[in-house]
Amino acid sequence: MSTRPTGRRTRAALALTALLGGAALAGLPATTAAAAAADGALAVQYRTGSGGATADQSEPWFKVRNTGSTTVQLSQVKIRYYFKADSPDTSYRFACSWAVKGCSAVTGTFGTLAHPTATADRYLEIGFTASAGSLVPGADTGDMQLRFHRADWRTLRQSDDYSFGGAQTSYADWNRVTARLADATVWGTAPEGDDQTDPPGGGQTLFDDFAYTSHTDPALSAHGWSVRSNSGGPGVPGAAWDPSKVTFSASDGDSVMNLETSTAGTGASTVHTEVLTRGMKFRNGTYAARVRFSDAPKYGPDGDRVVQTFFTINDLKAPMADDYAEYDFEYLPNGGWGEPSDILYTTSWETYDPDPWQAVNQHSESRRSFAGWHDLVVTIDDTAITYYVDGQHFGTHDAAYLPERPMSINFNQWLIDLDGQTSTTPRAYDQQVDYVLHVKDQVLTPAQVSARIDAYRDAGTSFVDEVPAP
Repeated sequence: MSTRPTGRRTRAALALTALLGGAALAGLPATTAAAAAADGALAVQYRTGSGGATADQSEPWFKVRNTGSTTVQLSQVKIRYYFKADSPDTSYRFACSWAVKGCSAVTGTFGTLAHPTATADRYLEIGFTASAGSLVPGADTGDMQLRFHRADWRTLRQSDDYSFGGAQTSYADWNRVTARLADATVWGTAPEGDDQTDPPGGGQTLFDDFAYTSHTDPALSAHGWSVRSNSGGPGVPGAAWDPSKVTFSASDGDSVMNLETSTAGTGASTVHTEVLTRGMKFRNGTYAARVRFSDAPKYGPDGDRVVQTFFTINDLKAPMADDYAEYDFEYLPNGGWGEPSDILYTTSWETYDPDPWQAVNQHSESRRSFAGWHDLVVTIDDTAITYYVDGQHFGTHDAAYLPERPMSINFNQWLIDLDGQTSTTPRAYDQQVDYVLHVKDQVLTPAQVSARIDAYRDAGTSFVDEVPAP
């Protein structure tokens, strides 16, 4: 085991303050989704908004109804609509035209059947974010007017699709789509080629491509993210955490989130940025993000002790509490914490005491520039924590630092202090994020992570959250 420099930890109170400043996502109701599944709790009604044998786009519209006696959490529900691709290399795009629950609460992901049939080799899987809430017995979701089209917008044929019903112009129960609840099929008949068995050990996924318009985009909050605005550490005393400095744009065809940190040499002029999941529901499995680190400011003099990060964390219940957990990628382009120049840390935390300072952690480091885009992966299983950078092993940390409780996922950029650059000339630094991925309870290689990301993007999927609340 090794420990980081003692000057490092103005940061602990940081993320904890931010973490506790946001509301937690609602947990599952006392009556669990598993119990609801055993109750045979769902029915799916379907109609088509486009009934022709061919169309510019297919329009499967749905209502999901709770036919059981227990409350159903919609985030645990998946619907599959099966269809035959026009050709093996055809790509499709999903869209929501309107939904009573709100389109931001509805997700759509395309998949390929392992054993194609004459009427189905693909499926569109509809899911729900936590913001969709729950269905009490007898309630339904209301109208969900969904659609999908070929990526090239060429006319598609739907008359040979397993789930299509050209005569279904009003809602009725439709058993040629399936519904799953708590990983059990509770409605419909799938084509013979569909195997909905989940991979051993989990596999529920959070993926976000950060395709938002601004920090006030309702979808950002609906997808479980909080943009920090509350004051406090880490970093420069008196600094603000400004949500407006978290922006979104396109880069090389991909959507990108940008975190800007700026200062004019005083606490009052210093602005930090942070984006984090509101819920602490992530523990073992694979975490990945593509992050662009910056060595130099985008304007103004260089030299500030800036910290650019991707990490997971939960709250410290008491000094030296043994159920605390934190796993960090931290890049310091101008040094800090006793380091004179650029260094990348990965650190696994067991616990700490802020006053007097004590820390129990293990870290790995590389003293070189990491300016530019990097693929960051950390995996956690029952034996170790393993870090990768750009597909290469960066460090493995011991089982003593494994998490005992779920955590949030965070990105932030902040200044340790103002000692590295004392100028009062304004300057600003950027950190960018391309995507984030978490796969629950599965350890993926960096190559498998890349394949997952490519599959989501090829399918036109910008967001999915299957990870249940603890």
